[in-house]
Amino acid sequence: MWVRPRRSTCSGCLGTHVLVPMSLLVRRADSVAVIGRALLVSAGGLGHRKIAGLLSRPVSTVRGWLRRFGARAESLRVLFTALLHAMDACVASVAVTGSVFADALEALGLAAAAAARLFGPRPVWQFASAASGGQLLGPVLVTNTS
Repeated sequence: MWVRPRRSTCSGCLGTHVLVPMSLLVRRADSVAVIGRALLVSAGGLGHRKIAGLLSRPVSTVRGWLRRFGARAESLRVLFTALLHAMDACVASVAVTGSVFADALEALGLAAAAAARLFGPRPVWQFASAASGGQLLGPVLVTNTS
């Protein structure tokens, strides 16, 4: 599926910006749902080669997704835990599994569930894309939690 992102001119800086849909991540050719499935399967214990075969994607691509998420897992865990508590002040603390990778995915899922309760249903991975500003696997975590 080909997607042509829209462009917009910023009234503040007069620069042109690409508007990435919530179903995609910045600088990634695959949808966030495909990448998210790879992350979940990896947290379940499957290796990158088997995941690549399962998703019909190149091994190097899947390995890159997993490495990038793993490198950013702690900051993503913090982001999604903060969002969770901002959306639901009565929520209990997030259980720790011993794996930062799995903890980040758990916090993401709980925050997505809290957002669904507040704003209505939305696919978890679209929430993840929107909450991270499309930067779930990006080099810099850019968020607006206000």
